[in-house]
Amino acid sequence: MKRYCFVLDLKEDPDLIAEYEAYHQAVWPEVLASMRDAGIELMEIYRWQNRLFMIMEVNDTFSFEQKAKRDAANSVVQEWEKLMWQYQQSLPGTAAGEKWQLMDRIF
Repeated sequence: MKRYCFVLDLKEDPDLIAEYEAYHQAVWPEVLASMRDAGIELMEIYRWQNRLFMIMEVNDTFSFEQKAKRDAANSVVQEWEKLMWQYQQSLPGTAAGEKWQLMDRIF
């Protein structure tokens, strides 16, 4: 099992943040299935103000490249990502449109 941690910001709007959290109380089954099929064993998202922190634990079959290919070919995952982008924003110092940023483990 391998663990990855990511960070991303939400738009600073309490109503949008509440909507985003509501979606994550009932993630679409197709999105959950795509995660399992890719080898993601656990995913958790935490929030502090408008900053999100995601922990992702994956099995030996997981590959970022394969996950990206599968997601690109999955219309429901693409719809979910487009919907979530209405609530998210790129982190300072990243290119426009860049989403979750992989964090470096330092301790």
